[in-house]
Amino acid sequence: MSLSLVIGNKNYSSWSLRPWLFLKYHDIDFTEIRIPLYREDSKDKLLQYSPTGKVPVLLDAELKVWDSLAILEYLAERFPQTQGWPEDFAERAAARSLAAEMHSGFTALRTYCGMNCKRTPSAKPLPEAVHPDIERISEIWEYYRQLHRHDGPWLFGRFTIVDAMFAPVALRFHSYQLATNKEAQAYVDSVLACPAVSAWMEAGKLESEVITAFE
Repeated sequence: MSLSLVIGNKNYSSWSLRPWLFLKYHDIDFTEIRIPLYREDSKDKLLQYSPTGKVPVLLDAELKVWDSLAILEYLAERFPQTQGWPEDFAERAAARSLAAEMHSGFTALRTYCGMNCKRTPSAKPLPEAVHPDIERISEIWEYYRQLHRHDGPWLFGRFTIVDAMFAPVALRFHSYQLATNKEAQAYVDSVLACPAVSAWMEAGKLESEVITAFE
């Protein structure tokens, strides 16, 4: 087995974090290829690995898998011991819906609350468009935390693809001190307490690059 994951800046690249976290959480060995983003040569370097010129991309020998959700799906199949989706049929459908909703939605939150591991946690004025995203995410976290509160700290009890998808969002809630409910805040705390997440954040804080668009 020879896995490599091409990622961007750890301080900023939330999409890179998602498959990286899944791999680290499950102790799957891989080589990390980090390419700083928003440089003159970034696109050319990324095109050596990814047909889209974007991160992340997973390299499994000669096989290339790009897009965070596609990579997570592939890893769950490649390593069935990870149990990437819930076993129950109905819960698996719900989990896939949540992952897809995260993948395609919450544009306002992502636009105005970019991931930034170096940011001192504090609130900032946000446009009205962001508040429905905050409310919907809080609602999701509250419902699934309550539903599985006796099964473990994650949205479906144990760690799944859904948690890999929502982890960068939890970091945003922390960085921007977004007001939420008690159960949702407990979920944010669970994400922050995860050793792999802590390792990613610490590495991000050590990076020297500054991308002004995300500051």
